[in-house]
Amino acid sequence: MTERNNGSAHQEPDDAPEGFREQPRYAPAVERMYANDRIEVTWEPAFCIHVAECLRGLPAVFDNQRRPWIVVDNGSPDEIGEVIERCPTGALHFRRRDGGPQEPVPEETTVQERPNGPLFVRGKIRIFGQDRKLLREDTRVALCRCGASQNKPFCDGSHRRVGFRTTRGPT
Repeated sequence: MTERNNGSAHQEPDDAPEGFREQPRYAPAVERMYANDRIEVTWEPAFCIHVAECLRGLPAVFDNQRRPWIVVDNGSPDEIGEVIERCPTGALHFRRRDGGPQEPVPEETTVQERPNGPLFVRGKIRIFGQDRKLLREDTRVALCRCGASQNKPFCDGSHRRVGFRTTRGPT
């Protein structure tokens, strides 16, 4: 396993760690890689909003209470790839080193509103900034709609902190 830093129907949990964005490992330029001879997994913490599909899907591989939190030797490349494809934010990606199927690009682009949260977008996505520079090219992103994200246009989980609501509560 290696680790590196580079310069360059989901249920959203309400129990994301308080203040997790202030931790240095969530800096925008941080990317971590976990690999063996069969699969390489990359995690970009700046895009992780703790939806926890990975934790629920394959806890032997993904365990946020353990360091390193991803142990690729604890699952098959097929299992790991299938769970990573569930990550709605694009924070996790994989590359097969064993000749197995690579991460697919969805044929159509879809946008799903999340109750009290972001927009989950899947497809061949290219997001440009106001200056027309490419911000991100990905197959999965979570876009902010509460207005409070410090990583706009991407969701950073601030909707929980600010109490953003898209649905009416009890009257």
